Parts: sequence; C-alpha cells; structure tokens
Amino acid sequence: MHSNKMNNSKYILFLALVSFLALSCQKPGGNSTGSEYMPDMGHSVAYEANTYSYYYQNRWGSEKDLYEFSAPRKPVAGTIARGYVGSADGSSGMGSGRQFTPNGSVPYYYADTEEERLRATAEIINNPYPITKAGLENGKALYNIYCGICHGEKGDGAGYLIRDDGKYPAQPANFLLDDFINSSNGRYYHSIIYGRNLMGGYSDKLSYKERWEVIHYIRSLQAASKNLVYNEKANTLNSVDVPFASIPKAAPQVAVQDTAAKKEAMPHSAGGQGEKH
Repeated sequence: MHSNKMNNSKYILFLALVSFLALSCQKPGGNSTGSEYMPDMGHSVAYEANTYSYYYQNRWGSEKDLYEFSAPRKPVAGTIARGYVGSADGSSGMGSGRQFTPNGSVPYYYADTEEERLRATAEIINNPYPITKAGLENGKALYNIYCGICHGEKGDGAGYLIRDDGKYPAQPANFLLDDFINSSNGRYYHSIIYGRNLMGGYSDKLSYKERWEVIHYIRSLQAASKNLVYNEKANTLNSVDVPFASIPKAAPQVAVQDTAAKKEAMPHSAGGQGEKH
C-alpha cells in the first residue's frame, strides 16, 4: 500500500515536471514571444526615441508614459533638416533654395558624376560668406597650402610641381582664364568636394567655411589679373560676391529710441503758431 502511494507520488511529480517544461518552452507566434530566458536582454528597459515598443517589464511607467517619451520632439538648436543645409539667418545662400549654416560640416547634395557637377555649377551661384579681409587672408593661407603647389601662387596653373620638376602628368587648371573667371562658384566648390581629373578632393581637409574662403581668394587672384578690385570694400570682378562693407548696417536701437524721445520732448504749438520756416 505504501509502495503504491510512493509510485503515484513519483508519477504525479513526473507529470508536473513534464508539464512545467512544456509550458516553459512556449512556441512564439503572432504578437507573443513565448517564454523568454532573461527577457531584459532582448527588450530595452530604457525607452527609445521615436519608437513605440511597450514591454510589460519596463519599469519607467505605463504605456501612456512610453508613448509620451517616445513621441517626436522639437529638435535642438542648430539641427539641420534632411534636404537642407541649414540656415543661421534664414537667407538662401546656395542659389537653389537650400540654406546654409556657417559651420564646419554641411551636407552636400550633389553626387560625384559629370551630370551632378554640371548641376552644381548651374545651381550653386552665391558665396554664402561676404568678402572680408580676414576671410581673404585665411583663404590665401589655405590656398598656398593645398592649391598653390599645382595651380600656382598666382592661380595661373604654374605651381612648383609643374614649374620646378616639369614631370607632372597633367596641366593644372589656370584660374586666370576667362572660362574660369566667368564660371560660377559651384564649379569650384564641387571640385573642392570631389576633386577633378588627377586632383583629389579636399572635403576632409577644408571645412565648409574654409572652402568658401579659398574660393574668395581665387576670385581675388582673378580680379588682380584683370586690374580689378575684389576686397571687403568693393568688388568689380562680378555681381555675385558681396563685399562686407556693402552690407547694410542696422541702425542701433538706442539711437532710434533717443530720436523718438527727443521728438516727444519738443514743444508743440497749437495751430502750428510759433513754427519757424
């Protein structure tokens, strides 16, 4: 009798163990992941931005809390929207409706193909930076480091790699030719980004602002070759690039307020009597 009870107990225990193992190995399907061992390794306890994936073992709150946490929010200041180059003042600087931000890294939406080079040449017209003395000085320094060895200190294509050695396999561009003088800024910018022929790209060496400063300096060399002016005070080379001195200066707010206060303080005569003409 006692032996039968022991056998029954073992049988029941065996069935319970088999049932436990079967239930522990649930097959996932649909929206059910089945049973998981250490599920926190497969499900992020922290919420993820822009992703609504509620998991019951998260400890930061309810489903509503997760929805609010993961919902899109306003971008931080200085964020550049996809498809734009950003803008510090809202002005259009690239000539094609795109904006610009004067910083070191700006997206460039033209591919390294001949078709895209021509498109960049046609669309990128304005230099987003005004002509300044400091910009020309910095552009000169950068040009002599990266460009002058081939294109020459004067921009005539007679750099010392060509002039002194004479074994360079191709003639660098002569920026003083009318073809280059009449070209848009986009032609230069695209070449700086990707390179051209044997010339490699310099997008990893020159920041966004530095590229445009180099272009400004090239324009100043072109102006000098034509006995024209290209500096922060005047530009007689083209009608595109803007000298810093020609940018309208906003009237100081204090002066405007003082003028208004003086007008208010002036005595007024009834009927215009006492006015001097």
